[in-house]
Amino acid sequence: MPKFSQEIMNSRKEELVDACEKLYQTKTFNEITLKEIGDTAEFTRTAIYSYFQTKEEIFLALLQREYGKWIKELEDIEATKVKLTASKLARRFALSLQNRVQLLKLLSMNLYAIEELSRDENLLEFKKVYKAAIDAVDRCFKMFKPKATQTESYAFSYQFFPFMYGVYPYVFPSEKQARAMKTAGMKLKKRTVYQLAYPAILKMLGK
Repeated sequence: MPKFSQEIMNSRKEELVDACEKLYQTKTFNEITLKEIGDTAEFTRTAIYSYFQTKEEIFLALLQREYGKWIKELEDIEATKVKLTASKLARRFALSLQNRVQLLKLLSMNLYAIEELSRDENLLEFKKVYKAAIDAVDRCFKMFKPKATQTESYAFSYQFFPFMYGVYPYVFPSEKQARAMKTAGMKLKKRTVYQLAYPAILKMLGK
């Protein structure tokens, strides 16, 4: 394989991530294959292996990119540089999640397996962005509670981030899931991401 500049390498990796994202709009994780991602991006199998070893690594890169986009929204909250009430912070957090449905969808998958099937270097790059997201949430939390201790900040994060993992299935159940719930006698109440997230986050903030 000819040598490319880092810029070109990054661009080609993004093409594979873009292809994965495109397929994920209409197919599930299990339905998507590495070959299909390659065909969509017009990459040979050998060319794919120059960037990713498994489809899990590509999905991890897509999740990393989504976290990066979310961090930018959190930075917009920080940029206001004003003290926020619990209600205003919960509203801003809820809106940021509503804007990142793709992130929530990815989080609803089995991330444990995806991380296990990714190489250490890929996982490390992802964890760096994940930590940046935690730090951004922490800074926003301190706009509500400037004198918060690290323990208080961690307590909020350890409620908020696991909560995010369950939002997508509650708001966007599949047709099969909806049918099963209806047959089981469960009342399916339709909510938007914002409607589900806002009151939950408000409670996490102790309000």
